[in-house]
Amino acid sequence: MSEPIRVHIDLGERSYPVVIGDGLIADASRLAALLRPALRGSEVMLVSNDRVAPLYLEAVRRALDGLRVDEFLLPDGEAYKSLAQFERLLGLLLERKHSRATTLIAVGGGVVGDLTGFAAACYQRGVAFIQLPTTLLAQVDSSVGGKTAVNHPLGKNMIGAFHQPRLVVADTRVLDSLPGREFAAGMAEVIKYGAIADAAFFSWLEANVRALRAREPQALAQAIERSVATKAAVVADDEREAGRRAILNFGHTFGHALETCTGYQHYLHGEAVAVGMVLAAELSLALEQVEPEVPERLRKLLAAFDLPVTVEPILTAPALVEAMSRDKKVIDGRLRLILLDALGAVSVSERVDGAGLQQFLSSRLPAAGQRSHG
Repeated sequence: MSEPIRVHIDLGERSYPVVIGDGLIADASRLAALLRPALRGSEVMLVSNDRVAPLYLEAVRRALDGLRVDEFLLPDGEAYKSLAQFERLLGLLLERKHSRATTLIAVGGGVVGDLTGFAAACYQRGVAFIQLPTTLLAQVDSSVGGKTAVNHPLGKNMIGAFHQPRLVVADTRVLDSLPGREFAAGMAEVIKYGAIADAAFFSWLEANVRALRAREPQALAQAIERSVATKAAVVADDEREAGRRAILNFGHTFGHALETCTGYQHYLHGEAVAVGMVLAAELSLALEQVEPEVPERLRKLLAAFDLPVTVEPILTAPALVEAMSRDKKVIDGRLRLILLDALGAVSVSERVDGAGLQQFLSSRLPAAGQRSHG
């Protein structure tokens, strides 16, 4: 069995490793060797959902044998990344009398990880947590960097905190059981890293579509490592998104609006980001920041993984603009968009106001009160 790959997230006293390998969860001794040094004490709260728990929770429990272990399960789905579930988790921690020495361990995708991290940030003003991400999207994106949050009906990830995990374990073998749609959603975030910061990686992805679609372990490990390394460099430079970290939001301002306007029910997060990246690339072209081949290559690569690349006609331009006006990246009434300057290079732009944005979106969406049947 090959040695795991380690990517170091360099944040001083808050530094931690991301460990990437095949079969790390099923092997109790290997998992124990990773988890136990990262625990704060002998108390553990496992957090998962009702779909992932039957697959992996028992294996994690074996690695924690001899410790006091409780568990909290939530229903599967983005709609459950909510204040109601957050309150339920805090209530269970209090009911079971977990102390400040407890460690929360998230076993699941981005919803589980984000909610667990936010609970860990708030419980007794901050306790330890560990991420065991079981989706590709969580392994390459949401489990790394310390952004934790829950959703609100008026906006995605608007209630949260920065709270870094003590360890992230990305087991590539768990991706074998991931439904095709969720695997594709994770590839959207992988593609994002190439688009924003690594043109050579983008080209590598174009050349390795078949291997990645087949979920070949070596190709997956390389894609995850390069994605995490890119994010690690950005986060180390700007942990709390005061500047450069904003580039990681490429496609997300549009994408979050798509999710909000559809009640978190229609799009998987990665699907919304895929459409959002295409919109951002097309806007970059409209502003003459990129050549036409740039959005075309992006659309083609996303489509190669069966990701959506156009907005469905269930939405309107005014509704999306209204949702975007509540985005976290709005400062003093000005919306900051992450736009492409070239493949592998992006910049933060305030060139487009609300009227300009609505005009742009109206060319791709029906106006209020109208619906396209195309």
